[in-house]
Amino acid sequence: MTDEASSAPVEVVEYTDPLCPWAWGSEPVFRGLRAALGGQVHWRRVYCILFDHDDDPAPDASAETAWYSRYVEDISTYTRAPRAFRLSRVAASSWPASLAAKAAELQGPDVADRVLRRLRESVFVLGEPADTPALALSAVQGVPGLDLERLAADAASSVVLDRVRADHAEARQPVREVLSVPDRTSPHPGAAKETPDGGHRYALPTVLFRGPAGVRAVPGWRPYEEYTSAVDALQPGLRATPVRLEPADALARFRSLTEPERRLLTRGSWPPEGAVCVETVNGPVWLHSEEAQTHPAARRSSPSAP
Repeated sequence: MTDEASSAPVEVVEYTDPLCPWAWGSEPVFRGLRAALGGQVHWRRVYCILFDHDDDPAPDASAETAWYSRYVEDISTYTRAPRAFRLSRVAASSWPASLAAKAAELQGPDVADRVLRRLRESVFVLGEPADTPALALSAVQGVPGLDLERLAADAASSVVLDRVRADHAEARQPVREVLSVPDRTSPHPGAAKETPDGGHRYALPTVLFRGPAGVRAVPGWRPYEEYTSAVDALQPGLRATPVRLEPADALARFRSLTEPERRLLTRGSWPPEGAVCVETVNGPVWLHSEEAQTHPAARRSSPSAP
């Protein structure tokens, strides 16, 4: 999650939510960017709480789920991200998944990345959003290197709660540049969203680059080149070209790869030997054989369309 160089010249702040469909669709670009910039920048995630406690409950949960399923489907036509055969419900809250993701940071960046990935896959691969503490823990069970008992304790602690509350507040203080985004080239330009109290929060995802030369914001759904241009404007010379790995090496590193991810992040013949294919409506998710042993999607029987 966080590259080790807290004293690096550029800080990258990723405003996100584990259950956000646009953030899920941006994973190929963000994974590529994190791999390319690893060790050169300080990368920090801020959990914005897309589904908040004070959101009004839907008067018709079934109708809301049907509407949201179509919304995710529409987004996936642009992002090409996988989506579940059936979404069981709209997430009741982002807090449990965000607390788990923030708690995982205490166990190191590799564990944090893998935990967040499983939480994203809970809704967009399994169709069962990790919107309770029990579901969040179930989704991440078996993540390599994860101490699940420690994660449960940390996620329930006041320390982690305070950190996510701080994320929630920070996300509602967007920089001026994202209050109005005139871009017409992206289906999700990323202008800040109005909040019920009359304020604003960052649209998800939004990435902020901070360096000696100032601040650059890249909101919404964007191509890889817009992020690298922002990096170059702040710190010319940083290596930001996507790192393409051999298929087996990429799957060993990332544990699961979607079709957009493997096209961006790998080179050579696909799939590698031993890769496990999990089908979704919008293309497969490929799991490393060891990941498949504990991944909830691989434990399920083969899905069928409704």
